[in-house]
Amino acid sequence: MNKENQHSFSSVVSANPYKNTYLSGMSSFLTETTSPEYIKNQFVISYLNTNDFITSQLEITKNIPEEDLFDAINNKIYDDLGLDQAVSYQVQYIETFNNLDEDNRHFQVFIVDPFIISETFKNVVNSIKYIDIIVPLPLLLKSLYSKEIVQNSGVHCYVYFQENDTFVTFYNEKEFVYTKSIKYSFLQMHERFCELYGERIEYEDFLDFLTNENLKDTKSEYKEHIIKLYKEIFANINDILTFVKRAFEIERIEHLYIGSQVYTVTKLDEMAEVELSIKSSDFAFDYGFEGEGTYIDQIHALMHVYTTLPSNERYECNFTTFPRPAKFQHRESGKLILLAVASLLIAFIYPVTYWALTYAQTLQYELLQGEYTELHTVKTTREATIKNREADKEKTLALLAKEQQNYNEKKATLIKIHEVKIDYPMKSKLLALLTKDLNKYNVNVSDLSYFEDNSTKNFKLNLVSSNDKKITQMIEYLTKIYGGKFHFSLEEISYKEANKKYFAELKVRIL
Repeated sequence: MNKENQHSFSSVVSANPYKNTYLSGMSSFLTETTSPEYIKNQFVISYLNTNDFITSQLEITKNIPEEDLFDAINNKIYDDLGLDQAVSYQVQYIETFNNLDEDNRHFQVFIVDPFIISETFKNVVNSIKYIDIIVPLPLLLKSLYSKEIVQNSGVHCYVYFQENDTFVTFYNEKEFVYTKSIKYSFLQMHERFCELYGERIEYEDFLDFLTNENLKDTKSEYKEHIIKLYKEIFANINDILTFVKRAFEIERIEHLYIGSQVYTVTKLDEMAEVELSIKSSDFAFDYGFEGEGTYIDQIHALMHVYTTLPSNERYECNFTTFPRPAKFQHRESGKLILLAVASLLIAFIYPVTYWALTYAQTLQYELLQGEYTELHTVKTTREATIKNREADKEKTLALLAKEQQNYNEKKATLIKIHEVKIDYPMKSKLLALLTKDLNKYNVNVSDLSYFEDNSTKNFKLNLVSSNDKKITQMIEYLTKIYGGKFHFSLEEISYKEANKKYFAELKVRIL
């Protein structure tokens, strides 16, 4: 815990909301907690997976006053990203600095649908009742630099496999640059492996193989398909590396750290270094924590390190909507109880004094009879009030059900829009982009087709030209210009004497 909290909280609990695992930390000792519960003097931290939020870069003019900054950012992301105006997205941001831009401020913005927050963390809140901090997972990596666990500078890439998500994150000179979720979580890897293997195996058996078998030594029949799966993953990561270097004008990646939520005998960093030609290390850092001899999920360790840092040495980006209960005297119920106690004390002062002075049983009876009449009136009034509130409750529930239906319909529309805008690029636009360059080299297309293979989108173009050099020159040009958008492959160029033309089949994979 940081200096502001260390005197207020006796322990820190880190929560993984996706697997319902909890680690409790006291001093430098971490221990897993299987049944967490509400304790008012513990600090609770959790995180959001990369696939649960949208991140974007934007710039805002420096003329915007600080008090209007949030509204300016909020309005800009709704316009730039085409968000549904009917949904009140949760927005957090961190400022990045660009010394070359004197007119604008630059920000990394993180956007979350509030429905995702409520659904993801409902089990945590049911157990612990509150969450002090919810941090976007890639921002936890800042702790590695603040604690000088990673001391060297330059551009670093982090890859971490989890059951529900796998993320690739980049830091440049110890500051966050970019993050992306890739579709190779352990659950998705299992599905892809079953496709490659041609037979469905149990998820537990697949995970057991990754955990206990070394690909260098094993003779398992799974080996060949696991290697093929890893090669697909590293090819995907390589495409992201290419994009990041081009988009952020980065010359080279200095170091890559790769690891997973579960222990693996196979050295993933050695495979990464071979496949990506980047110096790589295991994503297993020495945080100085003591455990119980079990493998500690690095994300849990990062959360505990995060809480030890002062606010100026970490990214303050908190999405929690589950604040801890206020102190007793500040709660409405507490105020009511204190008021009731005070009222009772005041109410009893007069009768007790009166009884002590008069000793009159008859007057006591009259007082009690009057109190009974008053309480009976209050009782009757409250019963009528409760009936009215029940009727209001039924109306409110009916209205809530209608609003929930409207919300679900809008959510479904948003998902469809997201799929169209993000997952399905416009084929006609992409074809227009390619055919424009085909015309430059006087290469014709006799036939084209579109197909999807293993979640990748592909075009196949049958090329025709009077000169084979025009085809090869065109391929070199396309590869150079569109290397970050498409992957081009051409096996051979054939010549047909009857037509006196050269023919080739060009395959284009959309990245």
